[in-house]
Amino acid sequence: MDLFDYMRETNMEKESPLAKRLRPTTLDEVVGQKHIIGEDKLLYRAIKADKLSSIIFYGPPGTGKTTLAMVIANTTSSIFTSLNATTAGKKDMEQVVEEAKNQYGMYQKRTILFVDEIHRFNKAQQDYLLPFVEDGTIILIGATTENPYFEVNGALISRSHIFRLEPLHKSDIRELLKRAVYDKEKGMGAYNAEIDEEALDFLADMSEGDARSALNAIELGILTTNPSEDGIIHITLEVAEECIQRRALRYDKDGDNHYDTISAFIKSMRGSDPDAAVYYLAKMLHAGESVTFIARRIMICACEDVGIADPQAICVAVACAQAVERVGMPEAQIILSNAAIYVAQAPKSNAVTNAIFDALDTVKTVSVSGVPPHLRDAHYKGSKDLGHVGYQYPHVFPGNFVKQQYLPHELVGSRFYHPSNNGYEQQTRERLNRLYGDYENGQL
Repeated sequence: MDLFDYMRETNMEKESPLAKRLRPTTLDEVVGQKHIIGEDKLLYRAIKADKLSSIIFYGPPGTGKTTLAMVIANTTSSIFTSLNATTAGKKDMEQVVEEAKNQYGMYQKRTILFVDEIHRFNKAQQDYLLPFVEDGTIILIGATTENPYFEVNGALISRSHIFRLEPLHKSDIRELLKRAVYDKEKGMGAYNAEIDEEALDFLADMSEGDARSALNAIELGILTTNPSEDGIIHITLEVAEECIQRRALRYDKDGDNHYDTISAFIKSMRGSDPDAAVYYLAKMLHAGESVTFIARRIMICACEDVGIADPQAICVAVACAQAVERVGMPEAQIILSNAAIYVAQAPKSNAVTNAIFDALDTVKTVSVSGVPPHLRDAHYKGSKDLGHVGYQYPHVFPGNFVKQQYLPHELVGSRFYHPSNNGYEQQTRERLNRLYGDYENGQL
């Protein structure tokens, strides 16, 4: 490194964003993620003992994936190098591997390779790293916002420990914000700023566990706010609101947040909580989720979790889906809210779902001799000679019902549909018991 390179790096370090300057260098400085770096946890012990194996950090933006990698870089005695998968190519990887071999051969030092955004590597690039991870030439540390079980090769996954990082707690964000305002070495303490409790709470809440978002906001607030008459830059609630004018929802329509949110939406409807259902609906709409996708999920829930307990639920859901396509946004959000709340408050039964799954299992596992003769088609010539007779037409009997065998001989007495006591299905259950005597126990 020459003098110009040194001066450039020094200036960049001074002028780098606050979130980067505040990045901890030791485990003791790390805020949050105690579920994986608490003193009794595997990762903490491995870093302290410098006995790391390949790992993948997985979690939302701003939760400390790169931070933990940098802590490892400052703690380990191994050679530490890094690549960003958005810009690195095979030539870069080849160079890292060659240097890793030389370091181990000459100095018996292992190389830790940190790959940020590892999900951006294609299959061929990930496959290239595999043999060198396997033989210990490099220790891989990957960081990704995507679910590694979907985006990273299974072979790499099997050779790595997966650590999921969670959004930081509000108290963690508050601690980082105070550090940012008052730390004179790494933070912005030299600016003589103070932050109100209301502003602290607001920024900690609005950042939704994303430390980078909170730190960017406080940095902007301090840099753009003039000192008051007392010479102090006051970060008030009004200043904080200007710095984060709108909550930036953590929602990737192709990632975990998409699946987690739609899962919470469905489970809220299934659990009969209309308030939670409409909240997750609003979150998806705010993030730009497809209204037709949401409508399809409501239709599925109406059949899977409501079923015959409220036969109108599927009608409402289907009408909603059709209306959404014809009306479009923004009015579609009202239609979706109507359907989601209806399905959420409806009585629940999964008897219909269980019925078809049980029947499918029976079809796959039980051999039958065929359709009973009296149910076979009797319209074609020769059908009577084949014994296709004996069918009793229900509509000529009182109540339009007559007891006769419908299931194959091998399945007589089987019951796939077990109606619940919820909603309209209770009436269905009572009617079937009247018709069949003891329907639920498979008696005719």
